[in-house]
Amino acid sequence: MPSEREIFDLSGPSHLTYVDWNNMYHGKSVAASLVQGVYILEKDRQGQRYGVNALAPPWWSFFNFQLLHTLVDDVDSSIFGAIYEFKPPPPPPPYNCSYNLHRSPRFVIAFRGTITNGDSVSRDFKLDMQCVINGLHQTSRAQIAIQAVRNMVTSVGGSNIWLAGHSLGSSMAMLAGKTMAKCGIYIESFLFNPPYISAPVEKIKAQKVKHGLRVAGSMITAGLTIAVKGKQQQMSFPTFDPFSALSAWIPCLFVNPSDPICSEYKGYFEHRQKMEEIGAGSIERLATQNSIVCLVMGAFGKDSEPLHLIPSASLTVNLSPSKEFKQAHGIHQWWKPQMHLESNLYKYS
Repeated sequence: MPSEREIFDLSGPSHLTYVDWNNMYHGKSVAASLVQGVYILEKDRQGQRYGVNALAPPWWSFFNFQLLHTLVDDVDSSIFGAIYEFKPPPPPPPYNCSYNLHRSPRFVIAFRGTITNGDSVSRDFKLDMQCVINGLHQTSRAQIAIQAVRNMVTSVGGSNIWLAGHSLGSSMAMLAGKTMAKCGIYIESFLFNPPYISAPVEKIKAQKVKHGLRVAGSMITAGLTIAVKGKQQQMSFPTFDPFSALSAWIPCLFVNPSDPICSEYKGYFEHRQKMEEIGAGSIERLATQNSIVCLVMGAFGKDSEPLHLIPSASLTVNLSPSKEFKQAHGIHQWWKPQMHLESNLYKYS
């Protein structure tokens, strides 16, 4: 039997009968619902729910989207992504001036996260581990995702596309978004509970201790960066700096401080701001574009891509109380009304 959380009429944002595409709450609710649609597509496949028994279609059709294409993993044949096309209804009479499609996407490419039971669990967990060691970019699922995004950009242009993902799916969307941004194509992105692999410093309540640990971590990372990559290289001016090239791309990150998988993003950006304020911006710039794991692996000649390190983002934090990890990490929280949200824009080079 399907759970209540899989049924749109019971747990989806069915109250959102009108979408104002200039409203961030509306936009993120739609994006999160489309990601949930990918989860349910895979659960429909595993449960052999087809036709009238399928539970996935309402998650996109309610918002006037059509399923254009599914993205299938080449290892376990699971559905991990979907490409949706927006098919808006005919415009209302002229007197309804509130009708607004100005910022609506033409296409949305969405990626699900880990499903903890069923046929895909083994493959999903292996990819989770690749996130931990910064090796997701080398996996075949990631390559399928990136190629799908490239194809859509070539076909319709990056300005007509949204990227969306949750958890592991956020890492997929992050990787695709960063890849395109390095080519000068900036895709609007909605990343829910994006993984940030780090010690849980954000859980420390004492602000001075937390700040001290972050400063120490920055000093160690910056020092190790110079030692591994060479001081001369760091002082040179390369013709292309891939990290700086990302600064114009501003993905929308949605994190919950009670979720240890993504909570460090809050401290990551706040700490960089503090380091800039105390005149240590150059040190933090080195620290925020490198990770110790990547530096160590690079020293041994292994390719590594720290997905969580980005210079810019629109960061939204859900400060509403979460009773358990499942709630804090879940996709459902992001379309709930009356949440206590805090949003900040961070932009660095």
